[in-house]
Amino acid sequence: MIDTTSSLNIKPFTLSVPVERNPLLAKVLKNINENVQIQTLWHMLNINAMKRLGMTDHGPVHFQLVANIALKMMRLLKKKDASFGIVEDYGLSYEHAEVVVFLASVMHDLGMSVNRKGHEEFSLVVSLPILQEVLSFLPLELRTLMIAETQHAIISHRKDGQPLTTEAGIVRVADALDMTKGRSRIPYESGKVDIHSVSAQAIDTIAISAGTITPIHVDIIMNHTAGIFQVDDLLHKKVTGSGIEKYLEIEIYIDQGHGKKLLKDAMKVSQPRNTGPKIE
Repeated sequence: MIDTTSSLNIKPFTLSVPVERNPLLAKVLKNINENVQIQTLWHMLNINAMKRLGMTDHGPVHFQLVANIALKMMRLLKKKDASFGIVEDYGLSYEHAEVVVFLASVMHDLGMSVNRKGHEEFSLVVSLPILQEVLSFLPLELRTLMIAETQHAIISHRKDGQPLTTEAGIVRVADALDMTKGRSRIPYESGKVDIHSVSAQAIDTIAISAGTITPIHVDIIMNHTAGIFQVDDLLHKKVTGSGIEKYLEIEIYIDQGHGKKLLKDAMKVSQPRNTGPKIE
């Protein structure tokens, strides 16, 4: 007799994001949390990433952090009347744009269940049936559009990605901002002391708030200058070409236990301080 029972013993992970009076997002969040397929894939991601490749978490904890960072940045932009692709080009609501950002945030690495190399492309294939299921309550025309916009944001998070929407740019940057102590997206050999292992422990805190010069202000606090390697090798490359550079101001500080010192010119991605971005 063929054993058809599950033996994986996967403990479901319940994602939590602030839906803030967005019933569409609340519905999709519920559908994601109840989807067995995505729960299984999240488990598989970390088998490949952490156990087989010696990388940091690429599973639900990462997606939880990215989704919350992305939604926070998105809402800061909304307060400054920034434009979103799905709203400008298709006349949909801001609430629809939030759903696109959320779905791309929690699915952008699903392809790592297949392979690390080329995982961005694999993510498109793996995510498609899940997107069709969690958005099945929408009319076919709207569902098709939402899936395509989500998948554009997914593929745009790769190193050479070219986001064409604010939504895709937000997901790209939010992914890179999950880089606090021990959460580097850069793989390193366990136990080996080098720039990868040292810098992976150097980022203490990342704080996102409303800016005075730009809509979004990011403070990066590190305990060692080696953290600049993380910022330059990961964050800077993701911010550059994201399409949302003009909305960001990023400042880097070092705290060696006796106060924080601003590391000036460590990363320049925002506009000069005497000019602010024009939000159209």
